Amino acid sequence: MPHLVAAPDKFRGTATAPEIAQGAATGARRAGWTASCVPLADGGEGTLDAVGGEVRTDVVTGPLGRPVEAQWRLVRAGSPPVATAVVEMSRASGLVLAGGAARNDPIGATTRGTGELVRAALRAGADRVVVGCGGSATTDGGAGALEALAGDPALRGVELLVATDVTTPFLDAARVFAPQKGASAEQVALLTERLAATARRYAAEMGVDVTRLDGAGAAGGLAGGLAALGGRIVSGFELVAELVGLDEQLARADLVVTGEGCLDSTSLAGKVVSGVLSRLAGRAPALVVVGVSRSLLAADLAAATAVPEHLVEVVDLTERFGAERALADPVALVADVVHDALARLS
Repeated sequence: MPHLVAAPDKFRGTATAPEIAQGAATGARRAGWTASCVPLADGGEGTLDAVGGEVRTDVVTGPLGRPVEAQWRLVRAGSPPVATAVVEMSRASGLVLAGGAARNDPIGATTRGTGELVRAALRAGADRVVVGCGGSATTDGGAGALEALAGDPALRGVELLVATDVTTPFLDAARVFAPQKGASAEQVALLTERLAATARRYAAEMGVDVTRLDGAGAAGGLAGGLAALGGRIVSGFELVAELVGLDEQLARADLVVTGEGCLDSTSLAGKVVSGVLSRLAGRAPALVVVGVSRSLLAADLAAATAVPEHLVEVVDLTERFGAERALADPVALVADVVHDALARLS
């Protein structure tokens, strides 16, 4: 019996990656195929949904100083299994928690709560801590997180991985991301000056020049701050793919379904769709189902991932069903699209 692997990202604002994966699997089973679900993420929002594991909850300092309840996960991954804590910084220091850009304090927003989540993970006995960077309210260069972790002896001997899908330099974090967090032009200039001073302090106190590290500007410089503390900045997609055993799943596939809410130029670097296609390497055809495609075609994905174009099909739910239906019920539409595609193959 042919087998489908459903390996999508979230459809931001409408459905989680596990929900989309289940929709694809439902369509496959209706068509007489077997299916497995491998929801994915790129290290930002949605990472906890993708990796699974034991859910933990702690009360930490929110981005604007008020207490928030934040979930993280404890995963047994690898061979032999390693106790891996997965922290999604947006759960503690995210823009949504601040009430969006209009209610955020782009100068005062702090990553302290993210540091407190890392500390909680260390207390729980994690041997490896993964911090997913994305969706932040902050541009503090990770200073708040480092204050929360200052002098913690539990950090010694623990592998700290900083997962991101961007390569933004530390000193560009304010210019690139702060306007999305409510910062004015004057505040962007102030934040950039503060990041430069923070970088000098990290170099002097910890001997790490974060201005030379690719991706150090992720999450308003949190990635650089954690790197100064001894962390290693890595591709969020690659890390999640390792944690969920993506390669082993792809090896079983007669067809792979992947996708995301919006397919655009950023999808070609560090994101789930391009990552899945690159790892698949043309061993099986791929169906890419997206909420909306911004002028990105199957030919573009094929060229960027070295996959033969005839093995990639892109389905735009908005184009096929209209924006209202695509936003209201993407899971059911994904199931229908997959079922119809498999019916054509049989």
